Amino acid sequence: MSKDRLQIPAQELYQRAKRMIPGGSQLLSKRPEMYAPGSWPPYFARASGCRITDLEGCEYLDMTTTGIGSCLLGYANPFVNAAVIERIQQGSMCSLNGVEEVQLAEQLIAMHPWADQVRFSRTGGEAMAIAVRIARAATQRDVIAFCGYHGWSDWYLAANLPNPNPANSTLADSLADHLLPGLSPSGVPRGLGGTAYPFRYNNLKELKRIAESHGRSLAAVVMEPFRSQDPQPGFLEGVREICDHVGAALVFDEITCGWRFHLGGIHLKYGVEPDIVVFAKALGNGHPIAAVLGKQQVMESSQSTFISSTFWTEAVGPTAALATIQQMKKVDVPAHIKQIGELFSRGVRNLGAEHDVPVVVSGPAALTHLSFDHRESAALTTLLTKRMIQRGFLVSSSFYPSLAHESHHVEQFLSAADNVFYELAETIRLGDVSNRLDGHVKHNGFSRLT
Repeated sequence: MSKDRLQIPAQELYQRAKRMIPGGSQLLSKRPEMYAPGSWPPYFARASGCRITDLEGCEYLDMTTTGIGSCLLGYANPFVNAAVIERIQQGSMCSLNGVEEVQLAEQLIAMHPWADQVRFSRTGGEAMAIAVRIARAATQRDVIAFCGYHGWSDWYLAANLPNPNPANSTLADSLADHLLPGLSPSGVPRGLGGTAYPFRYNNLKELKRIAESHGRSLAAVVMEPFRSQDPQPGFLEGVREICDHVGAALVFDEITCGWRFHLGGIHLKYGVEPDIVVFAKALGNGHPIAAVLGKQQVMESSQSTFISSTFWTEAVGPTAALATIQQMKKVDVPAHIKQIGELFSRGVRNLGAEHDVPVVVSGPAALTHLSFDHRESAALTTLLTKRMIQRGFLVSSSFYPSLAHESHHVEQFLSAADNVFYELAETIRLGDVSNRLDGHVKHNGFSRLT
């Protein structure tokens, strides 16, 4: 890191970044405005385990998402780092292929008896684009039915384009119920209107209606098999039956949930076989790697279209994934993070009850979410974040535990949060949360930075 960069206050550096980088960051979820505008540390100098040091030397215990869900073993895991460093020292990019991608393919196929072939990329968004392209090539159809959040690609944002059918031509925020409201399809070809249709989780009737209307054109059903609630009995099985009936591919997006709840992905726990499953995020414990794993009759269609990229062949990603999987085979990571998440959730609920603060803790232990049952929920969350930053903790509306989190970390957090919950109760009683924040409330969903 250059010395001149360290001499610039981090908030000032971020303001400079926003003039040069549209949005200020490459990832919406890393914009400080999503947490505590003007207070959230925008950059890190070091990260290890579950601790972060910012550019100004301040250390924080990270009780948020551990790298937006990408570091399931914790930051800079020594075993993964050692494998990556060795690969880098030997050369990580070459005119030839790295043997690690073959080894990783063998590992993944061995862990998923239903699968035969795999293609690799480096990010979740592009992996989903690959999966949808393969499904469309395999079926020679265009329409996608989807449930959940699946990234930034044209095929997904097309859901917010006007339908070319005159009876359904009005613009709508069809993606609002799938994590982020307000996503504009600006820049997405308008000809894609009417090619992506959403259905809600555990609502088989909505998917059946899509299949009845577009079955002959339905290329794939793309969905998260799990995000915040378990599938109702027969739901995933019903989705599989609909796909089989109309000849559509079933694509499971396990970018967020994958490996957190079950070694090899949560679909193995549920016993429903997709045609394609996509892994990313935690697969490489912070190093870029994504996998599109599927049945041969579907995956072979990648040969009939063009899917290719130089940096999908570098060796660091597969090396990191192999090391990460090896670690996860040794340690029951899902059990550990469930224990930590439950300890966190129980402690926060107890603080809310003790101080009469209407905090709402939702979601599974491995993907915990915080909010307040109050008209100024966003402002209260921002105040919580701001006050905990002052005490050396990063906290917001989500907590994704990692293997590096221990019970004493949760206890430290809860002890520090006690006084903050006392203030939250006071500000609710006085109705002065806006004054305490000087109007700097975190953003909700997607919004343009000015």
